Amino acid sequence: MSYPLQVKLVDVGPRDGLQNEKQLVPAAIKIELVHRLQAAGLKEIEVTSFVSPKWVPQMADNAEVMAGIARQPGVRYSVLTPNLKGFEAALLSKPDEIVVFGSASEAFSQKNINCSIAESIERFAPVVAAARAAGIFVRGAMSCAVGCPYEGDIAPERVDYLAGLMKGIGVQHVGVADTIGVGTPLKVQRAMEATLKHFDINQVSGHFHDTYGQALANTLICLQMGVWQFDTSVAGLGGCPYAKGATGNVATEDVVYLLHGMGIETGIDLDQLINAGQFISDYLGRPSNSRAGKALFNQRLTS
Repeated sequence: MSYPLQVKLVDVGPRDGLQNEKQLVPAAIKIELVHRLQAAGLKEIEVTSFVSPKWVPQMADNAEVMAGIARQPGVRYSVLTPNLKGFEAALLSKPDEIVVFGSASEAFSQKNINCSIAESIERFAPVVAAARAAGIFVRGAMSCAVGCPYEGDIAPERVDYLAGLMKGIGVQHVGVADTIGVGTPLKVQRAMEATLKHFDINQVSGHFHDTYGQALANTLICLQMGVWQFDTSVAGLGGCPYAKGATGNVATEDVVYLLHGMGIETGIDLDQLINAGQFISDYLGRPSNSRAGKALFNQRLTS
């Protein structure tokens, strides 16, 4: 079986990981986290989102965070933009990439953004057009691609439908997201196959939550399909406000440990990555959710 020789990871910890934290995380801490991630070799970092502070108060400091980052050449900084107003605000911060999102579940779309899947795509069409006109890359996130807290299993046909809509409005890359972490490898494979009807293998990524401990297995089956881009979150930060009990994104440290163990290049220094995970976990006052991170950190203490 042939695996990719190199894998690109997008660390979504500063945005997706921290957005649901109850305690307010100061801009200085978020900026330091981004600095530590890029020092560890991350070349893609999802920094913040330009959403209404009424809905996501944790991201109210978006412009301050973007302005505070000492940008490194070769590192791409992305932001989430839910609508044209958010995009116009984001534009002032000069992101390299914006992220728009849609759900493969009608019920989740209604609960999350109060509109149907088709309506959500209509909202994003002008955002995508404006971003591309400004020379900004557009990534699409397809949430609930294998399971939904309201509808249960999601058929691959729903993913096919959403991927087609995203392609139709000019989205350049899509992530297949198991938002609530219920997916198992064959379900994820079918969702990815549905996506690949519309997007090339170089235009897709996996985004897996680890609620049921399946994220690494889901990553592995995607690697076997030739997928070489994944979203991960340092220290396994994150969760889903619309799915009780859903845990964080798969930890960047765990995925890097897996990939390096398979001889796959990431360009990431695992030791420095563990330091970044420990930094944010210490600030939040709880242990890291990364198993590899904890094991290797404890090894340091005893050696």
